[in-house]
Amino acid sequence: MRVTRTLRATVGAALTGALFLGTGGWAAADEHGNSQWPLTAFEAANIHEQATGKGVTVAVIDAGFHLEQQDLTGKFLPLKKFSGGVEGQTQVLPGEDVRTHGTSMSALIAGHGHGAGGQQGLRGLAPDAKILPLEEHNAVPEAVRYAADHGADVVNMSIGVSKHVPDMCESVHYAVEKGVVVVAAVGNDALPKKNYPAACPGVIGVGAVDESGTAWDGGNFNSTVDLLAPGVDAPVLGGDSSSYGKSSGTSISSAYVSASAALLREKFPDLTPGQIANRLVKTAGLPASVEKNGLKLPDAHYGYGFIKPLVALTKDIPAGPAAGPLPMPEGKASKTPVVAGADKGQDPDPPMGGKQAVLLYGGIGLGVVIVLGVIIGGVALARRKGNAGGQSWG
Repeated sequence: MRVTRTLRATVGAALTGALFLGTGGWAAADEHGNSQWPLTAFEAANIHEQATGKGVTVAVIDAGFHLEQQDLTGKFLPLKKFSGGVEGQTQVLPGEDVRTHGTSMSALIAGHGHGAGGQQGLRGLAPDAKILPLEEHNAVPEAVRYAADHGADVVNMSIGVSKHVPDMCESVHYAVEKGVVVVAAVGNDALPKKNYPAACPGVIGVGAVDESGTAWDGGNFNSTVDLLAPGVDAPVLGGDSSSYGKSSGTSISSAYVSASAALLREKFPDLTPGQIANRLVKTAGLPASVEKNGLKLPDAHYGYGFIKPLVALTKDIPAGPAAGPLPMPEGKASKTPVVAGADKGQDPDPPMGGKQAVLLYGGIGLGVVIVLGVIIGGVALARRKGNAGGQSWG
């Protein structure tokens, strides 16, 4: 099994955003907090009047946890380490930095900042959620089952695993049956290849967008893309866990979707994982130019669109069927690990279509980062399906 994740951060860089027009509840004096454009785009201050993730546990299956990191004091539950699976194939790609990857994802979900009033450092979209840190070494399915059995309400997987991993989709099925919302990054290869566990039925597969809502050029594109979230030029931790930088990738966007799920779980505790996904799907947005073109959804690049958590928390939406609108596992999940082959009797390496197993990558690849400038007319540059003007996320 190959596990990949990356934190290609520009550590120590000046974290500024050309279209950063507000603080989203952050103090303007702090460069790190002041650069969290996703919180501004989401209108985090208004979101936190609705929910903060209180009473919700998010399991982060990853590596590189610093339990004493200053923006996460008191947030971590006891760390659990796993090892096993297919030996000798854990691998880190060139240029990756896993030293703080799990910590960064945790901070984007539930960080509270530091300093006076928590006005420095990183803050998460669900700052009152708890983090269950699960450090996996070739044992992702085991970690998923552990999360489901130990109180996790949401599972975030910003990681990568090779195809045909024993028990991967079955473990996801097990978690979903126990009421857990499972979220995973779709990958940063800029290719149409499918990845585990984003390809598993029951997983919300997440791609990345920039500030304009335009799909990131570095993300994978195929039917595993369900939703998009901020993941371009976004804040992360540096390799020593006390410095800060910025990076791009679907790991970041996965964390924001997991945080949004935590907010929805707090406000709507009786909804099933499928119904939580339904709220995110029914309130998702698209750039104006893309929407104008009549894009057929779900789209390989955009899925159902980028998340709008404030709308998802406040809009009157019928709960809908328990399974929700996304592909879900069928039948009763087994508590006994089994070998994952082709899903639903289909070829394990389909060309496009369906959530089947191929290869998962959920790290943060630097890829092609679109630097937004203050451009007359507000035209955002993008390789695909460009979008004119700034994007309303509220």
